[in-house]
Amino acid sequence: MATIEECHRALEKFSDNLAGSEGDVRAAAALDRSLSCRITDLDVTFVGRLQDGRIRVLDTLQGPPSGKAQIRLAMTGDDLVAMVEGELRFAKAWASGRVKLEAGLVDLLRLRKLL
Repeated sequence: MATIEECHRALEKFSDNLAGSEGDVRAAAALDRSLSCRITDLDVTFVGRLQDGRIRVLDTLQGPPSGKAQIRLAMTGDDLVAMVEGELRFAKAWASGRVKLEAGLVDLLRLRKLL
């Protein structure tokens, strides 16, 4: 089982990957939205912002987030690490219910280029 630190590093690596992207992916990452990533097996939520093509983790909360972020992800820590390492495809994990993504329709259409 992935630790909180491993999950935080995975989010940082994902942020670095977004910052180094180009073309359609870079344009899709240029959103300015609140973001939460709930790690279900650790009962932890990372809250922050997707801004200027980077994910900025602002806080780590025990349990579910107190507010509703504009972009909300939920998954196990192992799935987060596996996706960032390229061992698990987001589309497959999402289709099987291993990863949950909630956002407004316009944001979902833009985010599909990232994921």
